[in-house]
Amino acid sequence: MGMAAPLYHTAEMVRALPDDGNRYEVVYGELLVTPAPRLWHQKLVFRLASALDFYLRTERVGEMFTSPADISWGPDVLVQPDVFVADRAQARTLEWSRVRDLLLVAEVLSPATARQDRFLKRRRYQDAGIPVYWIVDGDERQVEVWTPADAFPQFERERLTWHPPGAGQALVLPLEDLFRPL
Repeated sequence: MGMAAPLYHTAEMVRALPDDGNRYEVVYGELLVTPAPRLWHQKLVFRLASALDFYLRTERVGEMFTSPADISWGPDVLVQPDVFVADRAQARTLEWSRVRDLLLVAEVLSPATARQDRFLKRRRYQDAGIPVYWIVDGDERQVEVWTPADAFPQFERERLTWHPPGAGQALVLPLEDLFRPL
């Protein structure tokens, strides 16, 4: 008896799934299901989002969002980055379908997401031309920094620096602030 072929998922199929507390994404047709995140994950998402939001109030080069989201670059892709900065004009449409150009994406690792964040989603973000992708590892207190051309990450253990086009000054986020204890 043969094994059943895995189902090739589309963004529309994922949108039709029940709201059951899991996060559903699809990358290149592969369904990714993630349970509710750990408390430490959520704290890091909040701290990172707060720093980006504060920065973007002065440097108005994009709009910061957190998931849930509905970012899609085709029929077999629907991702929900933990924290991301979108093009301002696209964000102002207030339609997920119009948000396609992300200036920065950050995923905070969890035991359930580490593999997909580091491999499948990273490759998809690189293919989409996302200029900067941060993989935040709260357990190791470091951040992997990826650009579209990178074959290997740059590891940051002291500070994150982001200077998007059009910004007068860079965001500098000391990692001791991001990873400070509760």
